[in-house]
Amino acid sequence: MDIAQTVSSLKQELRRGTLILLVLARLREPTYGYSLVKSLNENHIPMDANTLYPLLRRLEGQGLLSSQWDTGENKPRKYYQITDDGRQVLAQTQAYWEEFSRNVEELLKGEKG
Repeated sequence: MDIAQTVSSLKQELRRGTLILLVLARLREPTYGYSLVKSLNENHIPMDANTLYPLLRRLEGQGLLSSQWDTGENKPRKYYQITDDGRQVLAQTQAYWEEFSRNVEELLKGEKG
C-alpha cells in the first residue's frame, strides 16, 4: 500500500465539497476569480485557477452564482456573486457542515461512544 497516495486521495475527497461551501461563502459580495483564488490562498486554503474557474462555471450553471463583466477598467473582469438560491444552499449546507464537523471532531477525539 502506498500510504502517501492514499492520504493524498483522501485529502482530495475532503476538499471537493468543502471548496464549494467556501466559494459560496466568499461570494456574498461580487468578486472576480483571481481575487477569490488569492483570498483563499491567503487563508491557507490552496486553490489554483484551473480548479476554480470550472467550479465557478458549474455553480453558475446550477443557478447558485451569477456573473457580470466589468469593462470599466483597463482589464475586463468577470465578477461572481451568490444568488438567492445560492444563499439558501449555503445556509443549509453550512448548518449541516457545522453539525457534521462538530460530530467528527468529537469522534476523532474519542469523546463519543
